[in-house]
Parts: sequence; structure tokens; C-alpha cells
Amino acid sequence: MINQPGFDTLAIRSGHTRSAELEHSEPIFATSSFVFENAAQAAARFAGDEAGNIYSRFTNPTTRVFEQRLAALEGGECCVATASGMAAITSLCLALLEAGDHIVSSRSIFGSTTTLFEKYLPRFGIQTAFVDLTRIEQWQAAIQPNTRILFVETPSNPLTELADIAELAALAHAHDCLLVVDNCFCTPALQRPLSLGADLVVHSATKYLDGQGRIVGGAVVGSREIVGEAIFGVVRTAGSCISPFNAWVASKGLETLNLRMTAHSRQAQRLAEYLQQHPRVEKVHYPGLEAHPQHALARRQQADFGGVLSFVVEGGREAAWGLIDATRMLSITANLGDVKSTITHPASTTHGRVSDTLKAEAGIVEGLVRIAVGLEDVEDIIADLARGLGD
Repeated sequence: MINQPGFDTLAIRSGHTRSAELEHSEPIFATSSFVFENAAQAAARFAGDEAGNIYSRFTNPTTRVFEQRLAALEGGECCVATASGMAAITSLCLALLEAGDHIVSSRSIFGSTTTLFEKYLPRFGIQTAFVDLTRIEQWQAAIQPNTRILFVETPSNPLTELADIAELAALAHAHDCLLVVDNCFCTPALQRPLSLGADLVVHSATKYLDGQGRIVGGAVVGSREIVGEAIFGVVRTAGSCISPFNAWVASKGLETLNLRMTAHSRQAQRLAEYLQQHPRVEKVHYPGLEAHPQHALARRQQADFGGVLSFVVEGGREAAWGLIDATRMLSITANLGDVKSTITHPASTTHGRVSDTLKAEAGIVEGLVRIAVGLEDVEDIIADLARGLGD
């Protein structure tokens, strides 16, 4: 009996085949092109009759390590890496949709994704209906005969609401649609949407996959037919590819992904419990709290609760900005997934370009503050926030 490698083994060992130099750590192939043994081999490579490297826009050994490693961790057949998380979503849409098609999306998604769906895809005749993430009846009602994709981010940004992935997958497949899950907040260390029935998983490698805020990158994981052919074809042609250096950094980040996500979750749980009892905090959004409406689903669907939380402070925008400005250690930035804790005001940053109507429907109120809890000593994070909370 052959035992299947565990998650950490795959994160460290998969994807890398040593070159003739017998290197121990994966190298960076910093080259734009590759040479061929003869003209016949060049013709075979370009025709697709022979596998191998051609040009780093679409074939690079360093990129391939990252793609194969992430595919192994997500349990997918194939992965295509892209220049950013938004490049991954855009490439997916270009590959799978055409004029007249329709998307049903949670309204609780990253602000730039909302802008893509609301502002840019309609120029190509693609419309989107936005629904409540947690209400399956709204998803059902919004599906049309021309609906091709159900798109969800779970947990959501920034309210950490959860969708039942298995339930959405069943709905999507009953209507001949694809379920796409943005797994940025959990990563495969905490959640594997493909095993729950999703068809495609998208990532911003910029976040937890790298884990130290060093690069920008993205990825799509799924079947060989959809990802390896349709989406790869768009990335190859349109050029929305990741650089070899960024792919190398992201692949090294995967090696410690499980350790980091466990630590992020532990830290966030402690901070959420502190905020939950604070008199100036009206509400805390974190799946690890029993008061969270999808706490039971989170326990069933995820291995842990993640590193992102948000909370509503009394006093609206003025109080939220005052709290943020009072911090001395937390980084005031809209990025997340870093070992350094970050803090932001979603209504004026990540969702600043989203219409007031959609913000209101999504629960992005003026007093909302989001924290991506890093790996500093949690008591120091609490002390930094306590300054702005008047403790």
C-alpha cells in the first residue's frame, strides 16, 4: 500500500524536479526564452506535439513548481498562475464567458471584483446579479437560463460571512453552472473547496500564499480541461502571467503555509475574544466566535477559522479613523495575509469604489474596521488597539 503524502510534505516537496545541477532548493529560471535541440523540436513544441519550455510568458520551470504545488494542496488537476488575484479572476471570465452570459455572485466580495463585474464585464455583454452570500433562496432565484458561473468568496471580505460550498455546488450543477470559490482568506490549509464540490478555486497569491507581503500574484486551480486548456489559453495569449521571481517567492511561501495559518487563526481567536467583550465595540465578525451566525458551518467546512476579523466601533467613521490613527504598531494598509498585522477602514479603502447601495447591502458600515491578524505577540496587538479604544 502506497501512502499519499500529507499536506506539509506536498507543500515542501511537490512540483520540484532537480535539474542537472542537483540543487536542493528550487532555482529561479530568470530567462525569457528557451532553446531547442533542433528545428524539428522547435516545430513540435510550438505545435503542441511535444511538451516543454518555449517562452516564459506561458512555460517556465519556476512557475511550474508553484502551479503544481498549489494544485496538489488544493486537490486539483491543474493550476495556472497569473500576475495577480484580479488577473486570475479576469482570465477566468475571459476564458469561460461570452456576450450574453450571466454571473450570479455574492455581493460580499472583494471591492475590485465587484468593480470588474459591475463596470467592465457589461462592456462585453456579460451581466451579474448580486445576492446575499448566506441565503440560498436568493441564489436560486437569481439563476437565469444564461447563467454560467456562481461566484463566491468564503469567508467574505470583510464581514467573514460563510457560504455552504457543498450546497452552492449542488445548486450550480443542477443548473449546468460552474461554482467558482475565492479561497484567499482560508487557503487550502484551512479549506479545500474542490473537495466540497466547487469547480474552480481562485487565489490572490499576494496574500497568505506568500505570507510576507513581498509579491503580487494569483492563481486558478481546477480541472485539466477548464484550467489547463481554456484558462491557460487566455493567460498564454493575453499575457496575464506571473513572473518567475514572484512564482518562486510564492512557492517558498507554500512551504510554511500550514504553520502560518494555524498561528494566524490562534492569534485572531484571542483578539476576537478581547474585542467581543470591549464596551466600545458594537459587534465582532469572526467565525471562531460562537456568536457568529455560521460558526457551526465554519467548524464543519474549515480546519480552523482564519486570520481576518472585523468589528464595528461606536461612533461611525470618525471613531473608526481615530482608532486606526491611534495605533503605533499595526500597519495601516488594505493588504492582508502578512506576518505583520494590518488594519484598514473598508468603507473608504477596499470598498471605497463600491456604490453606497451595494455597501449598505453588504453591511460595510462606517464604523467597521478590519484587521488581518499577524504573527506578532498577540498581547502587543491588543495593547496597540487598546490605545485607540481608550483602555
